[in-house]
Amino acid sequence: MGKVKAKKVSSLKPKKKCCRKKTRCFKCPVVIMRMKKAEAAGTCGKDLKKALKEARAK
Repeated sequence: MGKVKAKKVSSLKPKKKCCRKKTRCFKCPVVIMRMKKAEAAGTCGKDLKKALKEARAK
């Protein structure tokens, strides 16, 4: 999928099922849900990048 900007992740269409791998992919529904929550909380810029890294790591 290449490089994806942190602010664009929440607008992606999620996959049908979660992959549950150690490092989740960008289109994983769990990652997209976590990024939507982060944006709703008012996170932006570098903090959004950190939120994406954390959302994929869990």
